[in-house]
Amino acid sequence: MAGLQIFRDWCASIQEKTGGELTFQPFGANDVVGDFQLYDAVKNGVLEAVNPFTIYAQGIIPAATFLTSIPLGLRQPAEFDTFYYGLGGIDIARELYAAQGMHFVGPVHHDANIIHSKVPIRSIDDFAGRKMRLPGGMVAEVFTELGAETTVLPGSEIFPALEKGTIDVADYVGPAVNYALGFSQVTDYIVMGPPGFMSLYQPVDIMDITVGQAAWDALSDQMKQFVEMETHVYSDMHYAAIQKADQEAWSKFEADGTEVTRLTQDDVDLMTEIAVPIWFDYANRDTDAARVFKIQLDYMQSGSLGYVDPSLTEGLELKL
Repeated sequence: MAGLQIFRDWCASIQEKTGGELTFQPFGANDVVGDFQLYDAVKNGVLEAVNPFTIYAQGIIPAATFLTSIPLGLRQPAEFDTFYYGLGGIDIARELYAAQGMHFVGPVHHDANIIHSKVPIRSIDDFAGRKMRLPGGMVAEVFTELGAETTVLPGSEIFPALEKGTIDVADYVGPAVNYALGFSQVTDYIVMGPPGFMSLYQPVDIMDITVGQAAWDALSDQMKQFVEMETHVYSDMHYAAIQKADQEAWSKFEADGTEVTRLTQDDVDLMTEIAVPIWFDYANRDTDAARVFKIQLDYMQSGSLGYVDPSLTEGLELKL
């Protein structure tokens, strides 16, 4: 997979950049522990650092739900950079991770997630009655409101479920990975947002660099600053390389006869109306989640973005 090679190349560069003072030994997914055991492995010292999808942290840090994209929320990587590095998101993330014995170094941009379908979906009405694989949580609730029959499946079970017709529609990660998994063999359509808005439900899939507190404390102040700067470098290079792989994948999908259908701005507006109360519901389950979400909501309602009309939040309150 492209992402793993990018990670390995970055890790290999660290020893040379630091004159041997610091080295990163990379492992692939499940080489040491499974995805859902990563944080226990860091806490227990089995691993000193991890590069996970940030959403995995929601099991121990409920606010992590809002440290990556939510349906119809912040829609571009630069908006999340603003949230983290301009609006204080990084400080809250580090506070919450420190309480778990870990240091959140910074976000790493990955890709948007996209939807594959056996049938054409040209508006949100076409999701009604469709058997659809989704990752659960907030995303599943939005599509359930649209009338989809949602189910949660691990990535390894999506292809056979589509092949057998157990499901009609499935979300998974970006074009490059999904093409490699053979999705063009079992679906004829890819459902996207309007031009420039790849994915309505998970437009910015964020990974991060998280280090065990003991391993982080062992670094000099200069080396801590270096790792923080290198995380910015890794995020930029990782995102660009994934997008390059995606461009190559699009031509392959086209050659296989896959048709890209696009939802409209009207669909975006209708889904936003559905998503807003679901955002508030999840935010109000945890005080820290509400703190994080409030920053994003203010940004989305500002003159800079204007994603959320003030009328949509009337009567809704955050338990801060």
